[in-house]
Amino acid sequence: MADFTHLQDFLQPVSKADLNDDQEYDESQIGGIADLYEEGHIPDLEAADIILLGVAEERGYGPGKAGPDAPDIIRREFYRLYYWHKDVKVADLGNLRKGARLADTYAALRTVLEEMLHTERTVIILGGGHDLTYPQYQAYASRQYVIEATVADALIDLQEESPIPATGFLMNMLTEQPNYIRHYNHIGFQSYFVHPRMLETLDKLRFDCFRLGKVRENLEEAEPVLRNTDLFSLDINIIKHTDAPANTLSPNGFSGEEACALSRYAGMSAQLSTYGIYGYRPAADRDQLTARQIAQMLWYFMDGRSVRNKEALLEERDAFWEFHIAFADIDTVFLKSKKTGRWWMQLPGKDFVPCAYSDYLLASNNEIPERWLRHQERMD
Repeated sequence: MADFTHLQDFLQPVSKADLNDDQEYDESQIGGIADLYEEGHIPDLEAADIILLGVAEERGYGPGKAGPDAPDIIRREFYRLYYWHKDVKVADLGNLRKGARLADTYAALRTVLEEMLHTERTVIILGGGHDLTYPQYQAYASRQYVIEATVADALIDLQEESPIPATGFLMNMLTEQPNYIRHYNHIGFQSYFVHPRMLETLDKLRFDCFRLGKVRENLEEAEPVLRNTDLFSLDINIIKHTDAPANTLSPNGFSGEEACALSRYAGMSAQLSTYGIYGYRPAADRDQLTARQIAQMLWYFMDGRSVRNKEALLEERDAFWEFHIAFADIDTVFLKSKKTGRWWMQLPGKDFVPCAYSDYLLASNNEIPERWLRHQERMD
């Protein structure tokens, strides 16, 4: 497990009493069971499934950008929710100490996450600016872990030589050498905010970008993407303003319920090890509705984690229905979990990759699923 003594240099404890206005949490609330890093108390990370980490760093949005501590405002709302998932344990590392410079905060976050990757728990980062995705990735790069990364964002933050880290961090993340990103997915971009050449560039790299409207047509298509993801980064600007008032970018976006569903899909992923929720700016919020939205997304992440805990390993073939399919002169196998109803398809190399029921239907009609083709392209 992680050496918590070493991590304490980077972390500030939090207080349940402060979070709940000096009231005791009910044992049926998440705050009643969560194991927090408080003065004089070290959380038991070994017993946890999910580990929270607050990072109230906003300088990546530009000079002079600093506001109230967003992570604690989210915690206040999250810990008041009721605890339904008895098989999911929550620990809380407290808040990352801000560095003298933005680069110092990046280095501290990378160090803490690097240590946490050893634990095989899922770390949820409560931001903070969306540029914190970059040190989130660097934690994997430091360990030379080759990963699949997924970002949910109305924008594509690929602006070259931008003086504002939050608008250009993807350029560093996707182009620095050596690079440890096997594949990149972008969910929920809004076309009118994105230069067409950005999409052309990402497509040439065989990365997958999913437009907001396309994802909303069939939200379940995003589940296999997240099931295959190691690093997930979400900017709350994907949620429409009426459901998340702190999103001042656009009136359009996912509904609050759809954002909760994406978070649940992330929780269901056995591969996911870090999940950053970024872009919450309390000064722009109204009646803390956005904080409550994020808290409910965290609750649904726990719900997904509970589903994940019940899933069988692919090697346990008795727990799956097998469907042998021939399409376009290709013989392959589809698996459907008897426990969760999720699907996998076999590639020519005999590896199984996550897919959706729609992929099975296409193959049954002798059509090649686009997901199958994209996987094959990346392997060639």
